[in-house]
Amino acid sequence: MLLGFGGGVTGNTMSSLSRELVFLILQFLDEEKFKETVHKLEQESGFYFNMKYFEDEVHNGNWDNVELYLSGFTKVDDNRYSMKIFFEIRKQKYLEALDKHDRAQAVEILVKDLKVFASFNEELFKEITQLLTLENFRENEQLSKYGDTKSARTIMLVELKKLIEANPLFRDKLQCPNLKSSRLRTLINQSLNWQHQLCKNPRPNPDIKTLFVDHSCGQPNGALAPSPANNPLLGSMPKAGGFPPLGAHVPCQPVPAPVPTPLAGWMSNPSAVTHPFVSGAAIGFNAPTNPVAILKHPRTPPTANPSIEYSSADSDHVSKRTRPIGISDEVNLPVNILPVSYPQIHNQATYTMEDLPKTVTRMLSQGSNPMSMDFHPLQQTILLVGTNVGDIALWDVGTRERLIHKNFKVWELGTCSMSLQASLVKDPAVSVNRIIWSPDGSLFGVAYSRHIVQIYSYHGSDDIRQHLEIDAHVGGVNDIAFAHPNKQLSFITCGDDKTIKVWDATSGTKQYTFEGHGAPVYSVCPHHKENIQFIFSTALDGKIKAWLYDNLGSRVDYDAPGHWCTTMAYSADGLRLFSCGTSKEGETFIVEWNETEGAVKRTYQGFRKRSLGVVQFDTTRNRFLAAGDEFLIKFWDMDNTNLLTTIDADGGLPASPRIRFNKEGTLLAVSTHDNGIKILANADGIRLLRTLENRSFNASRTVSETVTKPMISPLSAAAVATTSGITDRTAPPMPISGMNGDGRNLVDVKPRITDESMDKSKIWKLTEINEPTQFRSLRLVDILRTSKISRLIYTNSGAAILALASNAIHLLWKWPRHERNSSGKATASVAPQLWQPPSGILMTNEITDTNPDEAVHCFALSKNDSYVMSASGGKISLFNMMTFKTMTTFMPPPPAATFLAFHPQDNNIIAIGMDDSTIQIYNVRVDEVKSKLRGHSKRITGLAFSNVLDVLVSSGADAQLCVWGTDGWEKQRSRFLQTQSARTPSTISDTHVQFHQDQIHLLAVHETQIAIYETTKLECVKQWSPREGSAPVSHATFSCDSQLIYASFLDATVCIFNAANLKLRCRILPAAYLPASVSTNVYPLVIAAHPSEANQFALGLTDGGVHVLKPLESEGKWGVNPPTENGSASSLSAPPTAGPSSSDQPQR
Repeated sequence: MLLGFGGGVTGNTMSSLSRELVFLILQFLDEEKFKETVHKLEQESGFYFNMKYFEDEVHNGNWDNVELYLSGFTKVDDNRYSMKIFFEIRKQKYLEALDKHDRAQAVEILVKDLKVFASFNEELFKEITQLLTLENFRENEQLSKYGDTKSARTIMLVELKKLIEANPLFRDKLQCPNLKSSRLRTLINQSLNWQHQLCKNPRPNPDIKTLFVDHSCGQPNGALAPSPANNPLLGSMPKAGGFPPLGAHVPCQPVPAPVPTPLAGWMSNPSAVTHPFVSGAAIGFNAPTNPVAILKHPRTPPTANPSIEYSSADSDHVSKRTRPIGISDEVNLPVNILPVSYPQIHNQATYTMEDLPKTVTRMLSQGSNPMSMDFHPLQQTILLVGTNVGDIALWDVGTRERLIHKNFKVWELGTCSMSLQASLVKDPAVSVNRIIWSPDGSLFGVAYSRHIVQIYSYHGSDDIRQHLEIDAHVGGVNDIAFAHPNKQLSFITCGDDKTIKVWDATSGTKQYTFEGHGAPVYSVCPHHKENIQFIFSTALDGKIKAWLYDNLGSRVDYDAPGHWCTTMAYSADGLRLFSCGTSKEGETFIVEWNETEGAVKRTYQGFRKRSLGVVQFDTTRNRFLAAGDEFLIKFWDMDNTNLLTTIDADGGLPASPRIRFNKEGTLLAVSTHDNGIKILANADGIRLLRTLENRSFNASRTVSETVTKPMISPLSAAAVATTSGITDRTAPPMPISGMNGDGRNLVDVKPRITDESMDKSKIWKLTEINEPTQFRSLRLVDILRTSKISRLIYTNSGAAILALASNAIHLLWKWPRHERNSSGKATASVAPQLWQPPSGILMTNEITDTNPDEAVHCFALSKNDSYVMSASGGKISLFNMMTFKTMTTFMPPPPAATFLAFHPQDNNIIAIGMDDSTIQIYNVRVDEVKSKLRGHSKRITGLAFSNVLDVLVSSGADAQLCVWGTDGWEKQRSRFLQTQSARTPSTISDTHVQFHQDQIHLLAVHETQIAIYETTKLECVKQWSPREGSAPVSHATFSCDSQLIYASFLDATVCIFNAANLKLRCRILPAAYLPASVSTNVYPLVIAAHPSEANQFALGLTDGGVHVLKPLESEGKWGVNPPTENGSASSLSAPPTAGPSSSDQPQR
């Protein structure tokens, strides 16, 4: 009976074991070359999707087999990914039939295969049907780049693989388990050996003829059978179709010879140092005679239970029964077998993905870049931080209070080596490489990039005291860790001088020096098995070594994946060993090690090929791994190599963020790109922080009432400021942040609880946002380091943002679909990817000899997001948005294009505004200018079509609006903007136009005003102007539902108006979204609204940044509707009282 398939096994375990058995059968069939059967079983079981087989079938055009294989995993209507997969396959079949001019087959495919999609997208089905009418379907604009069949299949496969990988139905089905060869044969051989052991009269050469019944030796006619320990079973069976020789597998082997070198399984080049041999005694619970054997054969502590069976089949650790006396411990069992089970196996089921800390609850401003962090082992909210400028800080994340902040300083410079003194004189810059608590939290150590290690003692709260300062290594000290060799606290350091040193933590006396690495030692990982203490170390040449505290040299010499910067860590229970390494080329590997063999047990997937920095990782709850990579935090289940999930912590993370769990795994500290730290929490962590926050609030009330020394906590500070009526202009009250990120100043709380019977017009207050916690803001990462953003737009699908920078380069950010963003739409809660095609090319406009920063940049996006037409002072370029390839260029200057707009009914018709004040109506298909419109006196700065009125509205730098009929392109009317006498526009100032959702009213934006016009008469029905002396308008746009207007100003303020009456309802101050380090000259040059999320918009800044903004989920909208005042709605020229002005703008 296979282990685990007996009575008492739960349904889930049965299902899991059945699944594993299928994988074993798949491996057996594959080894026996039953290829078709393998793929049939893959398809029928639905456990493993063989991507290689799928690719081969697609390349060969075996479409029936392709769909049959897919049917084992998904159906057409399962989800949007599945629908897209089947559509792409059937579309390719259809195009290939058309390409062969086999119209009968094409019609059959259209009717039988493609018609099912008509109910989902009728327009698309009509467009596909129309291809039948073309002599060559490449005449269709979207198919003009279709090549031959082979290349088309290759391109389609790239898309299909992406869809399959994103499809949740294929999750955990794209990777086969990592099995040793002939695993099923091995299990059967082990079963046969076990059956032979149970024979009453075992024969020396058993004759096993069948697997259909249990093996049993016959009576040996009175002869005593020799011990089976000397006779491997089935060793002489023929190779063909049979089992391999069992010399390596059979448990019935002689007692092994003494192991010549401890840790031999880890060693590629065994050390010449000899050590005592390892005994090969029978299995039992006695400790091995040689402590070094613990490293080779780790064991858990003794137990009173002599026979222990595992109930979980999901683990790699397979159970074994107590063996008969005399059977060697050196048996063929899966790697890393222990005599008793891992404790976490039984606990794993109690943890789910919800136990991961994923909610951002705190944002701490450190001031310099965190390099290393560590939570206190007992006080779960006390966080140590070391930075790139040598600063150390101690935070209480519960109260958001920085308890301690110290700059780097050598305590006793005179006692340091001359080389260190000379080094500090030459270059005083010092960084913290590692900061860490001792196991009981009474000490912490700091390893610096220059020679020095400092040890502090911690006495609670903000009380730290200098304890030890040691000039530990020549060069940098790369790592520090605490350990208990010989039952006394020590700390271990490693450094650029290629050594590892052990120091007494009380006196600072050096106890051991380990030499043997050939490169700087990057990290150390002390550990123990039972009472045996040892240290793993890694060096920058990729070598891993292990040391006992005996000065006898390294016990291990092995290569780490990545061969460069590697750190190692055990799970919290000390039973599983992991490492994370990044190569010089940027490839990152997280692996679990088999300590008994010195081999990689499993390699975790999910890293990009080129990580942008050295990746840090951490473990928690004996269940999860986490790493900072690709501007995200990535999580894995320790027992599954596939990526579990990723989070972006609401954005703002560096390429490889530093991360650290607290000891309970309820909090996670993550470094941010703006020299800050975000604290993420799970449900337990949130409750913990709320408890501490409430205590802080209650304490602050008590303190303020008794007029004692106030607590330095954000809540008490706010409370004191409120009760005293005195506010510090340079340090406004900190917000009370709820778990959903809701932030409201205490000074704003009072109006919210005012009696609702009062006149609401009297208690209405403009919503003013001046803290990052009061809304969602995400700065999009731009590794291209572009200059100012000249144009910005969301794609029509809402899944991406396209920007055109003043250096003529386009930037495209795409939002991936995953758990936190199932829609795949643009959001401020999830970081997008700066997308480039595999070719790596950029969409770059042609430029003239003039400075591109001085050119006028413009672009327009086709309705289906397939093409973008763009210009930057040179020729107009048409780009393919999927490949970034330039499809064509036309209209070389002069004159240069200054604005572009697609005709709403025909993507082949483009209105092109020129810098000579004309508008050209251009037909792309025939490459011909159909009309040239004249009516402006300066360059064209805006164009907008109305498909209701059949007109084109243009605006120019002459502050004039013109309306043109699209039938004959005649000019119907024109009007100059009504500017206020108090404000004179610039000599040349852009005017932008945009139609309201009703396609009748028009938004006109000028630096002096925001106005709404009725298009048929071109009458101004509403107008708003900034106050005299305040910042001009830089840009404005309707929200997608035309209920709001988002406007930006030259002082970086953003205002949100009701579109119906141009009443200001919300103001976002620059300090809320711009870091303090940003120049005061930075402001939004362009603003874009999300096409389907009415409360989301994006800003393009003069420093090249793009920010996505949206209100908090708890608010759901920007501010509150202002009250309607008598007479105010009809006043067109008088500006409302709540406009940005010189008196109420913050100083940044």
